[in-house]
Amino acid sequence: MNNTFIQSSNHSEKKWYLLEVEKKPLGRMATEIAYHLMGKHKIDYHPSVDIGDYVIVTNAENVIVTGLKEKSKLYFSHSGRPGGKKIETLQSLRNRLSERILEKAVKGMLPKGALGRTMFKRLKVCKGLTHPYQAQKPELLNL
Repeated sequence: MNNTFIQSSNHSEKKWYLLEVEKKPLGRMATEIAYHLMGKHKIDYHPSVDIGDYVIVTNAENVIVTGLKEKSKLYFSHSGRPGGKKIETLQSLRNRLSERILEKAVKGMLPKGALGRTMFKRLKVCKGLTHPYQAQKPELLNL
């Protein structure tokens, strides 16, 4: 009788990581953040178990994009009402809510459903170098 033991998320200790994304490409940073939120860097990773860590991102407003994406990349949202579609460019979203750019990129790389939503809650994106999570003693993540 061979049974595979899958460790539950209750037994894994979640670490806090600090990532500073000054002048780094959006896609490269989003994949690394999603990788740590899902827990793929841990030896006991399993896709259906939530064992990922917390990630604090600072200087999110200074993330860069290549090519013509600054003016041509579009973000869509819909209110659910007839005629409620809103379209916004990356440049206008950067002026309005610059940390939302990185949040949307990471959220698209996480699993869809309840598991992905709980993973996304562990992402903390901050403007500037300061953040309110000093008490958690985050480790610096060098990428």
